[in-house]
Amino acid sequence: MLDHENELGPVASGQVQDLVLDSADVEEFLTKLVIVAGHRLSAEADEVMCGVTLLRARTKTTVASNGELAQKMDEVQYEFDDGPCLRAAREGTIHYVCDFRQEERFPEYSRAIAGHGIISALGVPIPLEGGARAALNFYSPLADAFSEDAIAAARRFAEEVSVSLRLAMRIARLTDSSADLRAAMESRTTIDLAVGVIMGQNRCSQDEAMSILKAASSARNLKVRDIAASVLESLGQGPATTHFD
Repeated sequence: MLDHENELGPVASGQVQDLVLDSADVEEFLTKLVIVAGHRLSAEADEVMCGVTLLRARTKTTVASNGELAQKMDEVQYEFDDGPCLRAAREGTIHYVCDFRQEERFPEYSRAIAGHGIISALGVPIPLEGGARAALNFYSPLADAFSEDAIAAARRFAEEVSVSLRLAMRIARLTDSSADLRAAMESRTTIDLAVGVIMGQNRCSQDEAMSILKAASSARNLKVRDIAASVLESLGQGPATTHFD
């Protein structure tokens, strides 16, 4: 067992929150986080690989890793749909494999990952909310690479960063909602302008103009917004723009 000199110590909440604020999205935040986690759990003779698995409805993805090998090892786990990191995320409990060559809980996966030179691994759940679940994934080419103190420190680290990850995910959802709202309003603007053009060209009512748009949409198997955009383009107008922030 290695003596990890840089074992994960307490994380200042302000420091992790700064990572959230300094990151463009959740993926960038987690990439910075796993670099910190992997470095701090590494010892001089053992460079620990680290990734983050995020489980959502019907999907499981590694949203960040501190290297290509860590990413690849997570993907091996997904192929078998089992392993210490997936179990940590799904069950909310720590799963540690000290030697894959002797592991019996998931024998096929263990043989596969040992074939890549990974001998021990640690899966640590990150507490989240709602339907999302996540885990920190640590991999080492050495047997029995993580001491009890290192495992306890990794658990504390995951608990401490969970608040910031929840914050980052909430910000991402709000950003997505804002983008969806803007797209809907821009679509509405395009349709309203096209209806006005049709009303003028056909001397018809607003309802009649909308019916013409819908009929063209059905006949050409295109969205109403796309038909509306083509109407505006036929007048030599560029894409419609909204005037709101």
